Amino acid sequence: MSELLQFLISGLTVGAVYALVALGFTLVYHAADVVNFAQGEFVMLGGMVTVFAYAAGVPLPLAALLAVIVAVVVGLLLYWLAIAPARGASAVSLIIITIGASILLRGAAQIVFDKQFHKLPAFSGDTPIHLLGAVIQPQSLWVLGGAALVVLTLYYVMERTLIGKAVVATAANRLAARLVGVNVTTVMALAFGGSAAIGAIAGILITPITLTSYDVGTLLALKGFAAAMLGGMGNPLGAVIGGLLLGLLESFGAGYVSSTYKDAIAFIVILAVLFVAPQGLVGRRTVERV
Repeated sequence: MSELLQFLISGLTVGAVYALVALGFTLVYHAADVVNFAQGEFVMLGGMVTVFAYAAGVPLPLAALLAVIVAVVVGLLLYWLAIAPARGASAVSLIIITIGASILLRGAAQIVFDKQFHKLPAFSGDTPIHLLGAVIQPQSLWVLGGAALVVLTLYYVMERTLIGKAVVATAANRLAARLVGVNVTTVMALAFGGSAAIGAIAGILITPITLTSYDVGTLLALKGFAAAMLGGMGNPLGAVIGGLLLGLLESFGAGYVSSTYKDAIAFIVILAVLFVAPQGLVGRRTVERV
């Protein structure tokens, strides 16, 4: 029982991070129809900027805020300098652009920071919490709580604010959105900025547990993409479900089969979804034209 609970907690913790990365994919895909493979680099920036700012003497909350701001600026630059000029290009061309941006950001991080692994202190100490025989790191609660807060905030923005409705309108029909006064270009830029902020928050939350370095974004992007595919690309609820399921599959697979195959599970999930249910578990949410 304790072993099962331990794997469950570990899976949910990792899955929450995958869910945040998948939400970043979903937000951009929903607004701009672009699969942004640079999403993992936003996670890397969140962790690395926080680490180096904190090491320079900046208080941890301010360092985390600085990391989110840096990631948002990079996300906006990615849109204005790379995606917007290629407006009208094919989906494959846009994917290649994001992959190129990912390589560029990774190289820049290697130069600006270094190639070493870095860790942040746990936000509320390292004293473990014992629950029914399982051991819970306090940082895991920060990850789960932070992910839940991001999901609820994104839900509120999408459902209750004019910006969210503008994103939905843009996703439904860009021409119609323009006709009713929506600035589609600004909406797509905000989607990139928002996805960058979500990725940075994921990087900040997970760094005290898993360390960070200039190249952690690649694998996280692939797993976030697998989670988004599993839940249904373009569906925020699907991204959360897909991320949590992928984390649980990894945790139980590593625990009951072998940790050697842990990373392979994400790629098996991608193949299985593409062959069996390309629309994912939830599928893309239907939107109404305005």
